Parts: sequence; C-alpha cells; structure tokens
Amino acid sequence: MSDDPRVLIDATAVPADRGGVGRYVDSLVAALDADGARITVVCQPRDLQLYDRLAPRSRVVPASPATTTRTARLTWEQATLPRLARRLGADVVHSPHYTMPLATSAASVVTLHDATFFTDAVLHSSVKARFFRAWTATALRRATLCVVPSAATATELARVGPVRHASLEVIHHGVDSERFHPPSPAEVAAARAAVGLGRTPYVAFLGALEPRKNVPALIRGFARAVVGRRDAPALVLAGQPGWDTQVERALDAVPHRLRVIRAGYLPFGTLAGFLGGAELVAYPSLGEGFGLPVLEAMACGACVLTTRRLSLPEVGGDAVAYCGVGAGDVAAALGELLDDPGRRAELATAAQQRAKEFSWATTAERHREAYAKAWSRHLRTR
Repeated sequence: MSDDPRVLIDATAVPADRGGVGRYVDSLVAALDADGARITVVCQPRDLQLYDRLAPRSRVVPASPATTTRTARLTWEQATLPRLARRLGADVVHSPHYTMPLATSAASVVTLHDATFFTDAVLHSSVKARFFRAWTATALRRATLCVVPSAATATELARVGPVRHASLEVIHHGVDSERFHPPSPAEVAAARAAVGLGRTPYVAFLGALEPRKNVPALIRGFARAVVGRRDAPALVLAGQPGWDTQVERALDAVPHRLRVIRAGYLPFGTLAGFLGGAELVAYPSLGEGFGLPVLEAMACGACVLTTRRLSLPEVGGDAVAYCGVGAGDVAAALGELLDDPGRRAELATAAQQRAKEFSWATTAERHREAYAKAWSRHLRTR
C-alpha cells in the first residue's frame, strides 16, 4: 500500500528471553517487513542485530542503553520517544506492550494482551497488577486505537470498564511455522537430550511457572493420573521460573517413583522437538489473552489438553481436548488421553490443520489496516 502511514514500532519493552510478548513483536516486525510496510523499529541495543536480520528492508534504530531497566525505559518512552517519532517522521507510534507515550503528536496504537489484571488480579503480583491496570485504562482512554489478540479479551475489557468499541481491533496472533512444526526424529532426540529424558514418554508443559498457568493443579493431576501405571510417563515443566509459591508444595507431594522434571528455559531450537515429541501437551491455564503456547504446540502436531477459559477455545477450537481447572479435572482428562492413543493421534492431526489458519502474514496485514485506521482517525481529530 503506497499510501500506508509511516509506523514507528517501539520494541524496547521486549525482554531478553523471548516469551509470548517477544515472539509477538519479533514475528510481527518480520511479517510487516516482508509485506512491505513502512516501519521503523526502535529497540534495545542488544536487539539491534536481531531486528536488522528480521526486518532487512526496514529502518532499525537502537534506543539509549539507559532503557534497560523498567523505570528508565518508561522515562525514555515519555520524554525521548515522542521527539524520536517526530524526527523520524512517524505518522503512527505502535506501543506493543500496554504502555504508550502520552505526549506524542503521532497517532497511537497500543497492544493490550489480556484483561486478567482486572478480572483475576490475584493471579499476578500486586505491583504488576496495579501497574498494568493503570496503563490499560490509560491506553483505552488515550490511544487512537488499541489492538487485542482475541475476542475474549475485548469482551473482558468491555466488562471491566468503559471501552469505545470503535477503538478496539481484535487481531489474532500467528504461528511461526518454520520454528514450530511437526519435528523430525532428530529434533525429538535433541529435545529429549536437552531435558535429560532418555526414552521415557512424557507429558509436556511450556510456560512461565506463575499462578495463572495453574501448574500446581497440573502437577497434582498428573500424579493422580499416572500413579500405579506401568511405564508411567514423566511430566516436564519447561519455562522460566515464576513466583507461584504453590509449585514447590505440589512437587514435594509427588510420589518419589514418579518423575517430574523442571527443565527451565529451553532454547527455541528445541521447542518443536519438545512439544511435538510429547505424548501430549498440557496447558490447564486459568485464563489467557490469546494462548500462544497452545497454538505453537498445535503447529508441532501435538495432542493438546487445555481449558475453556477466556481465549483458549478461540485458539483450540475442536482440535484440542478440554478439562476443568481443578487437579481432579486435570487428572481425569490426562488419564483418558493417556489411555487412548487413537484419540491423541486424531487430535494431533486436527491441531496441526487448525494451526495453519493462524499466520503472522495475516496478522501483519490486519495490523497494517489498524495503522491506516488509526492514522485516518488521527487526521480527522487533530
């Protein structure tokens, strides 16, 4: 689109370890660049080479090294980013992680990833919940347009406060099919070696060990489902340690003859083998803004067990198995799937097919439409 607005994407809030927000920003930038969008990316100095590689046709600008702490980054966002946007001639500033510059002369687009800071505040630390509630409310009030990754998130935001529906755009995430794909035997073997599994079958979990992910219920449910089984699978918890104090208690209660592995952060290169090589992937979350780990597991051809909370049915559809959030619910669903390899194979095939409906190319196209809408709206109101 030759009349596209010039967009400045602020990637400075992306953490060094690429969790869900990092994968969203990185994949969106790459897809926008491939689609010929007129974007400039401002990023942490450590990410300069990464974005140069992801967006070779676009301009990439490093922010000050002083933006490495949250407080310093927020100060830079308010004081320096608006001047940078003017100097670079940006028509739209896209802030992809809740916060936004308040004094910019450009149109503002803000991505709000979920509403659980309002609806389930106890699932977050009190400081984090207050911070993101305040910035979500500010973005809904001040931004030209807000992007949300699911209809469920849009509904929840409307439920907790006044929202101008015209200012919300629901744009699903995509999945990186090069990184997340049905793995080869070599990739499965490499993932097994990385977590020290040998030939033991396993149930996989991928995500931060925080209360929202409901990991203690998964651990207890797993123990109930496999106790007394011959050749019981292991449970492998992959992801960054979080602040869920109940995880350790649940682990302490697991019978010694059962195996639970805390694998920690796994490199991206091992994830397809890890997810696709599992008997099934369990993700009994209490609520997601989108549920990228579920989609990524589906793209790897995994049988996925998750919950019907918030956005997860939007992602899984009929291609995943569902359970309640209690340990007993998880145990019953795990047991049924482990007893039925035919059902697991059927779901794995359906999941792989459904995952093809989510692409970053489509996500980028929808973002370009959102940028154009924000720019047009901004021109009418200034």
